[in-house]
Amino acid sequence: VSDLRPSALPGSFDVSRSMFDLRSPPHRFMKRYDSFSSVPSSISSRKDSQGSNRSLDTITLSGDERDFGRLNVKLCYVSSVEQIWITVLHCKDLSWPSSCGENPRICVKGILTLPKPVQFKSSAKEGSNDIEFLETFVFAIKLQSLQAVRLVFKIQTQTPRKKTIGECFLALRELSSEESSHWLDISPPSK
Repeated sequence: VSDLRPSALPGSFDVSRSMFDLRSPPHRFMKRYDSFSSVPSSISSRKDSQGSNRSLDTITLSGDERDFGRLNVKLCYVSSVEQIWITVLHCKDLSWPSSCGENPRICVKGILTLPKPVQFKSSAKEGSNDIEFLETFVFAIKLQSLQAVRLVFKIQTQTPRKKTIGECFLALRELSSEESSHWLDISPPSK
């Protein structure tokens, strides 16, 4: 880690001051390494809602973008009986707002976005960074109907109050009889 004071950077080249000048106050808590590929992400940088350093975030986060966690699901379509099998396995690296408390009860709500939506919900589990659900849901729906829709997952708290804390989705264009496993990045809920 190098010293961020101006005197400690003799001969340093300025690459787009708005993107990389780490001496300015908004970035004073950011660590700086000599190699750009080693620059760690900074919480103060990620919280900049104005987007003034969005380019810097893109370069430095390198895989650390998943602040909300990931959801692991398996899908299978049994054509002989025209059924879709959806298994909600688990959430990894899950985080939630502090307003939800330390250990809220969390469930996964699924929605097949058909003209008449099909909804299902897992049982609620105690909140932690890694929650196993291991629940399978089966629906009898024609393959042609499914291939034009999305499967939306909403991660919700049940206690202290019902609230959607994140969501992710999966297009169902390539359903097959061979079970497929998917890791979906959880995003903040849409407004």
